[in-house]
Amino acid sequence: MSNIIFENKLIKVEIEEFEIPWLKIFTQENIKEFSQCSRELQLEMLDVLNIVEKQMIQDFNPDKINIASFGNYVPHVHFHIQARFKEDSFFPEPTWGKKQRDINIKLPSFEEFYTNIKIKLNKRITING
Repeated sequence: MSNIIFENKLIKVEIEEFEIPWLKIFTQENIKEFSQCSRELQLEMLDVLNIVEKQMIQDFNPDKINIASFGNYVPHVHFHIQARFKEDSFFPEPTWGKKQRDINIKLPSFEEFYTNIKIKLNKRITING
């Protein structure tokens, strides 16, 4: 399975395989900083981020959604969106931090979540032209 679940001329949405729901939104063009993106691209990224966050909340009811944008290793504009749970292995630390425990939660299907995202993003494109 490809890790890309959606793409258009401006962005692509990728799955980060992990114990919690985690998606990344990348610009198609290699741009270093968000402020260097066109207004159209900025709005596209924020619109998709909003859809992903809302779907994560609906499908998983997390304790918190984490959104991060840093690219010290990969200087390419992208956002990480993660559904976080008090029982995940790293909470309250970031997923890049020190592991706190073994995960102790049963989560709904990630595949169903990915399908829901694909449907919402493709429907939005159809409606918006």
